[in-house]
Amino acid sequence: MKPVALTAAQAPLRTKPSNYPEPFASRMAGRQKRPLGDLFGLTNFGVNLTQLAPGAVSALRHAHSRQDEFVYILQGHPTLHTDAGRTPLAPGDCAGFAAGTGNGHQLVNDTAQEVVYLEVGDRTAGDQGTYPDDDLQAEQVDGQWCFTHKDGTPYE
Repeated sequence: MKPVALTAAQAPLRTKPSNYPEPFASRMAGRQKRPLGDLFGLTNFGVNLTQLAPGAVSALRHAHSRQDEFVYILQGHPTLHTDAGRTPLAPGDCAGFAAGTGNGHQLVNDTAQEVVYLEVGDRTAGDQGTYPDDDLQAEQVDGQWCFTHKDGTPYE
């Protein structure tokens, strides 16, 4: 039975902290996601309530080939890191990342306070992820992310 409504901050945390292989998964320490869209059975797009502890990052800096992403800052002052540089954000600010632009992006919490934001992304099949700062690439296969080195060698 899916809920009709709930308090977002009381939703269960995602059971697997990161889909990345090591050595990248451990770099996601201090990030917690509550997959709100999944709780309601949403299949066309995902919604996460995400918290970043001081010093944490939202993800490796990345870009999607087919999936759009959007973030809305609820609490704290993260820094948005994109190909254009670094942009300070505050509660009420939002940012969007269109699919296929190749613009690598991530949020970084360089402050001593927690950051809380909503992230929304579509679930277009066949997406690929690029990571400009890391030896990593991703491909979505049957709804699951498969990660390899940039030369195509799989992570073990």
